[in-house]
Amino acid sequence: MNIVILSGSARQHSMTHRVAVYLQQQLQTQHQIELIDLREAHLPPVEIPFITEEKTPEQYLPLRKKMFAADAFLFVTPEYNGGYSAAMKNLIDHFPKTAYIRKAIGIVTASDGLFGGMRAAMQMQQLVCALFGIPSPQMLVVPQADKKFDADGKLLDETFIRNSDNFLNEYLWLAESLYKNK
Repeated sequence: MNIVILSGSARQHSMTHRVAVYLQQQLQTQHQIELIDLREAHLPPVEIPFITEEKTPEQYLPLRKKMFAADAFLFVTPEYNGGYSAAMKNLIDHFPKTAYIRKAIGIVTASDGLFGGMRAAMQMQQLVCALFGIPSPQMLVVPQADKKFDADGKLLDETFIRNSDNFLNEYLWLAESLYKNK
């Protein structure tokens, strides 16, 4: 199964990206994993979805290939002012709903605060439903992400393993069930 992880922060030293890298490392032994780092996507503000399976500007062909090849997604976002990142929404909106429809989408938020991006997670759940994706009921909310992961995505706080394992087990159950029943 091909899982695409969207690392949804445009910040240079993103805590969110640390979490995305950690999840990639946890999943890559079981599945094919593509990590899309929004810091490298360089997408302009969206006017209309211009990346489709039939029509795509040349510089976005590799991105299109990854997105449309996905069997499932993990949306990993920081919380900015009580919501998910505008960079994440911009990337998502560049693609039509056909990229997400009937695919499992896991929601992961990260913050240096104590709530770990819970408000962003709730908003992401609404977005996933609007895309006709299937949100994994269990979300991974990562409070104090700056203390749980180093700059390379290496886990610093072993107590987090239980949370991430529980999330990944539930997410993979959903994603694999949907993939088998395509």
